Amino acid sequence: MKVAIGSDHGGHELKRTIIDHFTSKKISFIDVGIHNKWESADYPLYAAYVAEEISTNRAEKGILVCGTGIGMSIAANKFKGIRATLVHDVFSAKATREHNDSNILCMGQRVIGEEVALMIVDMWLSTEFEGGRHQKRIDLISKYES
Repeated sequence: MKVAIGSDHGGHELKRTIIDHFTSKKISFIDVGIHNKWESADYPLYAAYVAEEISTNRAEKGILVCGTGIGMSIAANKFKGIRATLVHDVFSAKATREHNDSNILCMGQRVIGEEVALMIVDMWLSTEFEGGRHQKRIDLISKYES
């Protein structure tokens, strides 16, 4: 699995922590930026970069981090086929994969600590979509996109 990851300046430090975590676990990733915390960035651009990596199948999943995660989730969900979800707890990370087949995880650096964020990432990446009755709902969402 390859994960695309991006942040604005408000999420850069947590993004670096997640990248270090990926490196230690040998998880393949694409870092779309930003590359330093002093670089002011418009979060919709980085949401678009991650969504593009998923839409073109260069990555299977994505992670976006900004100050709250809210802006990133709003922006990413504008792209066809993207189911970005804002998560700040482990239970929701599991549920959004099982029930919503989310393909982008959004988090806020100013909202959660690093340890919780890494537990969320691990849960989200390791949880499979249940399908079944949930697939009907995903199909409805896809229908609205067209």
